[in-house]
Amino acid sequence: MKSVHLRPAEPERDFEQLAAWFSLLEGETTTATGLQTYYAQERARITQRAAVAENGELLGFWWAARDRLQPEIAVFSLFVTPEARGQGLGRALYADLEGAMRAAGLAHLHVNVRDDQPAARAFAERRGFLERSHALAMALDLATFDDRPYDAIIARLQGEGFFFTSMAALGDTEEAQRRLYALNDTTDRETLGTDGSPSWASFEDFQQSVCRADWYRPAGQMVVIDTATGEWAAMSAISRFDDYAYNLHTGVDRRYRGRKLAQAVKVLALRYARDALHVATVRTHHNSRNLPMIAIDRKLGYVQTPGSWLLEKRLS
Repeated sequence: MKSVHLRPAEPERDFEQLAAWFSLLEGETTTATGLQTYYAQERARITQRAAVAENGELLGFWWAARDRLQPEIAVFSLFVTPEARGQGLGRALYADLEGAMRAAGLAHLHVNVRDDQPAARAFAERRGFLERSHALAMALDLATFDDRPYDAIIARLQGEGFFFTSMAALGDTEEAQRRLYALNDTTDRETLGTDGSPSWASFEDFQQSVCRADWYRPAGQMVVIDTATGEWAAMSAISRFDDYAYNLHTGVDRRYRGRKLAQAVKVLALRYARDALHVATVRTHHNSRNLPMIAIDRKLGYVQTPGSWLLEKRLS
């Protein structure tokens, strides 16, 4: 391995290159500005190092972020430029990463590896990582999406007393946000294949990280209310990212399952993406064990695209 030293990556100097590498690792576009903003907001949770050659060229990096709700867990990314591979730099970067995490007292390391990159998975497995879950990625071409067959399902549900609306139509009030949080949190924890851990520490955390996020669109937060009881029965959240829409979560309260509410509310979210967001593609991810939702998406016309494995190593 050529002479290389490790130092913290500097936002103004290095983040344009790191953003390009994150884009390769994740299969999604990351910009230098977006990475700088994220780092400024979450710097207390992040530790990172860049690998730099004698001539100042960046050859790779590692980046670890402690989980917001479980700070004993860190999720990391690691990258080495193709021309610098096979010389031990990846091993050196990982050894530095694990040493830093052990010194910080962390108990677990997580890494997401694209499922079309078996060499990256093998690298992790040689270092003691085991598969924790598999996220299937799916995409829908809205040009071929035929929503007409679902009109009858939506009409039937409306006749049974279900009111289809959105957070925008409800005024996006704090009361509505609290109801959205309760439904989102419950159905997210009950998703097949998950461990039941919450995604938010509290309503206030949800309000700050979701309702006040720049990607949050009240009109894209579809909800279904049982008019007989006032209960929130189902939801489907969608928003725009770059030139595509992303279906963040679709869930149905367990008391209302089996009535095709998930199909109906998701179709409304897809119509919003097509008619209001004016995108050509909708993307989403599913835990590979969540077979009912995967079946719904396949029925809607989604096709599978490269997803990712979540691998875990216990440090303690």
